[in-house]
Amino acid sequence: MFLTSNQISVEKYRNKAAGYDQSAEFTMPLRRKTIAGLHLQAGDVVLDVGAGTGLSYALLLQGVGPTGRVLAFEQSPEMFAKATARLERAPCNNLWHTCASAEDVSLPQMADAVLFNYTHDILRTPEAVANILRQCKPGARVAVAGIKYFPWWTGPLNLLAWAKNRPYNARPADMWSPWDILQPHCATFERESTHWGMGYIAQGVLA
Repeated sequence: MFLTSNQISVEKYRNKAAGYDQSAEFTMPLRRKTIAGLHLQAGDVVLDVGAGTGLSYALLLQGVGPTGRVLAFEQSPEMFAKATARLERAPCNNLWHTCASAEDVSLPQMADAVLFNYTHDILRTPEAVANILRQCKPGARVAVAGIKYFPWWTGPLNLLAWAKNRPYNARPADMWSPWDILQPHCATFERESTHWGMGYIAQGVLA
């Protein structure tokens, strides 16, 4: 039976949801740095792409303040259930989220800023990127964090990058330049390497 990338991703996260928050502690400093790159302001509407268990919710809510709004979506039912439980523990009236794929999600309003935090499969899907960006305002700020291959000349080291990415993503081999579908939509786009070359952070402004 042929499975789509989305179906593979949902299957991969079915058993990871329970321990995801603990496993993500290692990358929390990177998450904070990526969100800081959005330069959120009071009153902004920010979109959390592939929001997972909602680990970014508190940081994004702090950035937009009580007059702003956080929008979020996650396609894994198990991960979304964790995010919903997080909201039930700390209710707020300016966060909207839904269980949907990036290709199909329909937002209630246009976004001023967009967070792609470790959303490799979404970034490698042109239909998903197009659907997200058409629901963002011109000039919206974008911040991205993810994993990538080491430079080609490091050779076997990229087996490590592939192995670390494989349990989480449907496209673990497509990591030479994960940002190159998103980047052409941006008027500015700056990128830096992290984790000794196996990761990256990028920020830009949509054209």
